[in-house]
Amino acid sequence: MFTSVLIANRGEIAVRVARTARRLGMRTIAIYSEADAGAMHTRVCDEAHLIGPPAARESYLDIAKIVAVARRVGAQCIHPGYGFLSENPEFADACASAGIAFVGPPASAIRAMGLKDRAKAMMAEAGVPVVPGYHGERQDAVFLKQKASDLGYPVLVKAVAGGGGKGMRRVDKHAEFDAALASAQREAQSAFGDARVLIEKYVAAPRHIEFQVFADSRGNVIHLNERDCSLQRRHQKVVEEAPAPGMTAKLRAAMGSAAIEAARAVGYVGAGTVEFIADGSKGLRADGFWFMEMNTRLQVEHPVTEAITGLDLVEWQFRIAAGERLPQAQREIAMSGHAIEARLYAEDPHRGFLPVAGKIIAFDAAPDVRVDTGYATGDVVTPYYDPMIAKLIAHAPTRAAALDRLAAALAQTTIVGPRTNAAFLIALLQAGDFRAEKFDTAFIERNLDALVAALRTPDKAAAARGVAHLLDRSRRRPARADEEPVALSPWDATDGFQLSGARTVAWPAIVDDQKMIAVVAFDAGGARVTIDHVAPDAAAKVFENGEVAYVIRGGRQTVVDLAGAAGDHAELASGGGILRAPMHGKVLAVLVDKGAQVKRGQRVAVVEAMKMEHAIVAPFDGRVGEVAVEPGAQVAEKATIMTIEPEA
Repeated sequence: MFTSVLIANRGEIAVRVARTARRLGMRTIAIYSEADAGAMHTRVCDEAHLIGPPAARESYLDIAKIVAVARRVGAQCIHPGYGFLSENPEFADACASAGIAFVGPPASAIRAMGLKDRAKAMMAEAGVPVVPGYHGERQDAVFLKQKASDLGYPVLVKAVAGGGGKGMRRVDKHAEFDAALASAQREAQSAFGDARVLIEKYVAAPRHIEFQVFADSRGNVIHLNERDCSLQRRHQKVVEEAPAPGMTAKLRAAMGSAAIEAARAVGYVGAGTVEFIADGSKGLRADGFWFMEMNTRLQVEHPVTEAITGLDLVEWQFRIAAGERLPQAQREIAMSGHAIEARLYAEDPHRGFLPVAGKIIAFDAAPDVRVDTGYATGDVVTPYYDPMIAKLIAHAPTRAAALDRLAAALAQTTIVGPRTNAAFLIALLQAGDFRAEKFDTAFIERNLDALVAALRTPDKAAAARGVAHLLDRSRRRPARADEEPVALSPWDATDGFQLSGARTVAWPAIVDDQKMIAVVAFDAGGARVTIDHVAPDAAAKVFENGEVAYVIRGGRQTVVDLAGAAGDHAELASGGGILRAPMHGKVLAVLVDKGAQVKRGQRVAVVEAMKMEHAIVAPFDGRVGEVAVEPGAQVAEKATIMTIEPEA
């Protein structure tokens, strides 16, 4: 076994790898960018080394820098985690050239599976079923559009390189193809440095089912059963589970055999995931699944496999990379109970799931589930990388029990500061059709309005709780920092005292950027607050940050500000004709010039943040006034992009 490992990654996967490495007695070596100075993964490792500026291409994607650090500190092996360089064959080659073991497959296998078009051709030759489509070299738009028409809509445009939903677009109509193709190519170029795409037939009612495979250097290959990753948004996995609902022993054997053949076809070594798309319209069946791609690395969702098998997949990775045999044979792989994982992101569901950056004021995870995270109280979610804060994994004897346990854990988990998708995840786990196993990859899209409906209206019980807390704090605030808290004078305006009439005050507050009026009734016991006749929820958790109260209720965060309500109301990001950046990011494109006529809904600029593109659109028909940014510029959240002057 190795005695030291450099972990070429960040966040929760770096922390996860370090945990197993330290249990195995290895010296753990972290790398970090300037944006990640002091981050959790640097704190849990034995040592940490600065690798470069915040931009990933100058730090976590810089092969020469990483290998140089590994050689300098004497790392015996490098674990790439997932993302970044984990599927880069040049990185695997560079490790080999430096005499450092790469904890992953050989570069030849990464190359074979790294380009989806070649991988599909290889799988077809190996007898593995493949989705119909065009996987050739021609990339001119007219030709690709014709191929899409020949296949019949809907189709998927997919980046040849990479994964994770980047560079992927579903196209339902011929007229929509050109815009979808251009967007997919642009995103693929940005994410993978390769704009090439392939075209595939979109499978009806698709289920995304993947098999965890492991192979050693002696030619032994096994699978560790399947995971269902069908709950997706924008082709990004949101919830994963194992085993797959509706899976039979016969179908598991057929798909597992196909996964093993896929790994054998490329001379695979180490951990990998063979992903299939299955037609779920008539239930899972042996003649209704097709190879989609193979991820030549550990997956984000590997904990659900660990939960049902009782294995440590990272330990297996290290042992195989060290030249050992597979620890178990296929017949020895056990499967117990059901496991479900939810990805907890720093994002705002009621604003289209925009990524959110900022300091985590408080973080307290539920105790009844496994939590994999790269953050703690006081850490900062930066705008430079993926916004996932944590993964919560519940394991129970049955699927229903696992769903209940995970939903309860999300409700009990406290994250204060950046907004999260916790309440959305709870709604998803409680959705009737999902619990009844009636779902496919379009489930979230079809049910999105219902899933986020409650998030689009203010949580008045939480808002009232925040107002009450701030008023109570104000009444007891000391005059000087060194004085004991005392009640303010009854003549002070904040106590609502009146010589006649009802002892009530209409108190302005800003709640989640909306101006609201709280009705405050004062009596001997203090202030009683209601908002639209809704009383505070006493069970809600309240946290202070300066003059602002953060109220956590049912996985949802409500921000209450009394001081800010005294002046002008905060201007909303999309207010008037001023178009603002929805988050910190980089301006990829400015699509109109000053003076141009625009129509409502027309794309006028594109901002990239946290590895995703976000279109800025005109809010109404009008003419472009000032354009405040240029392509390539970095912008802060709510920075002005341009102004639109409405038509007379």
